[in-house]
Amino acid sequence: MKLHLRIIIFLLVIVSSAAVQLKSHQSGVKGGSITFPDPLENGLLIFQRSSIAEVKDKEIDILEEPYKDRLLWNNKTGLFTIRGLKRDDSGVYGIDPKKGFSSIIYHKLTVYESVAAPAVEALNVSAESCSFLCLVTKTEETILLWYKDEEIINQSSSALSLPLTVHRHDVTSSYRCVAANPAENKTLHVDVAVTHSPGCS
Repeated sequence: MKLHLRIIIFLLVIVSSAAVQLKSHQSGVKGGSITFPDPLENGLLIFQRSSIAEVKDKEIDILEEPYKDRLLWNNKTGLFTIRGLKRDDSGVYGIDPKKGFSSIIYHKLTVYESVAAPAVEALNVSAESCSFLCLVTKTEETILLWYKDEEIINQSSSALSLPLTVHRHDVTSSYRCVAANPAENKTLHVDVAVTHSPGCS
């Protein structure tokens, strides 16, 4: 009987989750801030189906302690902002004007660690080419990319380093290494003609 009850509860959770239509996926960086794009004049802000704030008569009442001093509501735009983002702020938020379930607007927020800045090392040098290695301290969902001018010429979503070979006839192009996740990116520009690589000068 207990097993049967657990199965029913599990199925209800699945059905309930499937009924939520997400309007957007928002990305933020730990310690940063995020502003949800939909205004609210009166109603509730919901996180994971629990009310965390209520707006009424141009005033906000924050209902959950973890959001004190971090959750802001702009009484002119009606927009909510969460600052000082934490990893456990990730989840589904609902903006509820209290006009029925179908009127709730849902946004999914994912908070990522900040991307580490990439570094570049000059490697092999020959008469015709030289090689570079872009390195980064791995954080969640970080990808590395090499750009030549505005074109991606090499990328990896799993490695901590990414090589690049530049031939002598390409030294006038612009090169940069980028470390990125869905919330931010950090770029290091490389002047191949002056980066301690005689074969590329």
